[in-house]
Amino acid sequence: MAWPVWEGHGPLSFVASVDCAALPTGSLDIALPADGTLSFFYFDGQIDGGDALVWPNAPETWAGARVVHVPAGVAVAERALPVVDDEDVEFEAYPEVPLTARVEWTAPDSWHPDFVAALHRDGEGKEEECDRHPAEAKAFVDALWDLERAADHLIGGHANPVQNPVEYEIAHGFLNRGGGDVTWSDPRVEEEAGRWTLLAQIDTDDAADMMWGDCGALYWLIRPEDLAAGRFDQAMFTMQCC
Repeated sequence: MAWPVWEGHGPLSFVASVDCAALPTGSLDIALPADGTLSFFYFDGQIDGGDALVWPNAPETWAGARVVHVPAGVAVAERALPVVDDEDVEFEAYPEVPLTARVEWTAPDSWHPDFVAALHRDGEGKEEECDRHPAEAKAFVDALWDLERAADHLIGGHANPVQNPVEYEIAHGFLNRGGGDVTWSDPRVEEEAGRWTLLAQIDTDDAADMMWGDCGALYWLIRPEDLAAGRFDQAMFTMQCC
């Protein structure tokens, strides 16, 4: 296949690949393919100095992030980096950093729709933003904050957002993809947010010379039905940083 390109901007950078057969798929909460390789690409700004950004609420930018699945048995060959038609730009690859995987529990962010729903009975007390966590749950919410893990690389599980839950960003962008005007406070945003699950999170990584904004992270989310059908072109992307 051709190297992924964002038309009008340039080639995407290769960020990471995942050997699906090497993962403990029986321990994951998402139905990844049993074999093959998932590759993640992102327009990281090295060509244009970071002028063009990829955001879920801007469909015209979605081509700046890509997920590609190559099934096992497909003949592949290493491809050279694409040549950028600008003598002042040197398109560079990130250094290779081999990683292994470990299984761990993840918890939803305290503003994640699942977390909010679990703390309320029949939707009580969610009319105002300040009331989304019941007063009697304060000790539990505070304890969760104390256990907050550092951002990291993840496949499946719950995203570790740098800012607000990434599911809301994806839901808001998805609902407005056709030029809609769904507001952030619209109940449909929270409902849609519950339909998306984390596919991968790629953190800022000094060993790989990766810095996403100011110590941020990249997130790819997908609907379970699209994942089960292998429709990785339906995955959506967002980035958060400090």
